[in-house]
Amino acid sequence: MGHAVQTFAPGKVILLGEHGAVYGEPAIAAAISRGVTASAIASTASAFLAPKKLDRAHLKQLIVAVDRAFAVLGNPPCQLTLKSDLPLSMGLGSSGALSVAVARALMTFTLEGTEPPARDVEALAMEMEVQFHGTPSGIDHMTSSRGGIQYFVNRKPRSLVAGKPLQAVIALVGERPSTRSTVGALRTRVDRWPERYRRQFREIGNLVKEGAQAITRGDLQALGDIMNIDHGILAGMGLSGEKTDSMVHELRALGATGAKLTGAGGNGGAVIGLFENAQPALKKLRARGVDCFSSEFTGKS
Repeated sequence: MGHAVQTFAPGKVILLGEHGAVYGEPAIAAAISRGVTASAIASTASAFLAPKKLDRAHLKQLIVAVDRAFAVLGNPPCQLTLKSDLPLSMGLGSSGALSVAVARALMTFTLEGTEPPARDVEALAMEMEVQFHGTPSGIDHMTSSRGGIQYFVNRKPRSLVAGKPLQAVIALVGERPSTRSTVGALRTRVDRWPERYRRQFREIGNLVKEGAQAITRGDLQALGDIMNIDHGILAGMGLSGEKTDSMVHELRALGATGAKLTGAGGNGGAVIGLFENAQPALKKLRARGVDCFSSEFTGKS
């Protein structure tokens, strides 16, 4: 096995439906322009070079997850290297993208350059995601694996093709609580007031269904309005905060047809704004020193 393999897996944003998948509601996610690159080259034994500047907690999780992937594949004799331009713990699916990139690279290596079936990559990526999150929804790694825009019903994805390209600005507004703590706090509230919160999840599910129709029609005004309402419900459920809300309002002031938190939530992480033309807003935010980037979602391969 003297060959070398390099694979790229994108991160993701949740366009609509955060947390709802856990409670049986649909969600829409899309692959973004940033992601993780994994390289595997032949070596005398299994080896792994971790990305630089990881804190101890992230490094420990990463090593456990990568070791799991190596073990499932019988410890192929290669050296694995990872590079990422995805920020960690921002709600952009960094662990899902890493899991897919690693799974695809190691499996392609063991198959001597032949790309493995997507279902096999996703199965191994799920093994890794369990090491990161315990009970992941699967949305992150399946969106990363399949790319485009994915509409999840009962946690099963199908691709959506946008009637008009969706231009988005993704802005990072600082550190946020861990997904585990955010999910745990939400579950406590759901357990205390189950009917009230399940009504909200049902309404988010209805918004997701309307959003899927707006995407396929290419109706950016309708989709933006749906995103705004979705954010309002999420904020009311305690999943936003002052920093997040402030960026949501700023993106709307810059011309976004809709803006909302994306990912698990908490007072920080990533906020997404939908634009007819994202570049002017991107330029203004960067001039202010905001860490942000753009992505375009079409759903076309």
